[in-house]
Amino acid sequence: MLPEVRPHVSAPLTDQLERRLGLAPDLRAGHLDVERVAGIAVVAAAHSGGYAAIGHLLGLLAALPCPTETGERFWSDLWRASGTAYLLPANIKPAVLQSLAGEGTALARQILSAVDEMTPPQRVAVGEVIGQALVESDHLPDLKTQVIGELWLRDLELTAWHVLHADRRSDDPDGRKAFLEAWTKA
Repeated sequence: MLPEVRPHVSAPLTDQLERRLGLAPDLRAGHLDVERVAGIAVVAAAHSGGYAAIGHLLGLLAALPCPTETGERFWSDLWRASGTAYLLPANIKPAVLQSLAGEGTALARQILSAVDEMTPPQRVAVGEVIGQALVESDHLPDLKTQVIGELWLRDLELTAWHVLHADRRSDDPDGRKAFLEAWTKA
């Protein structure tokens, strides 16, 4: 599940391409040689972590039952198991829609808040509910539902952290210079 690419998501990449590779904003494809295309690919890969994390976060949610009438039992079981309403479809819908538009920080914060509120027994119960849903939908009967659910929950939590971490990173020239100076003197 990939979010849409919006201009604000690609703006840092555009800045890097202009600064590091000297590409003009109105560059046409006919002016690109293999070396410049390779440079673009390298810089794009370096900046894709946040976008990929948002896509992975959405993919994890897409593996769960849809928040429709048929998935109603799953979501109510998840609410009871987690002890938090943060994960209910009505409460995460705006953040999911923002993530589909390329802005995943609200969803990541909400997920981390929900996980943070859970006690260890609630995490186990949530893992069981999620694992059961994944076993039923992915036809993985050989795996224990608790293990599948706990892995899914850990992946969700870590991916939410990646979204937040990628968002707070800045690649400004002054910050890069300060980083290099600090590490070369260390």
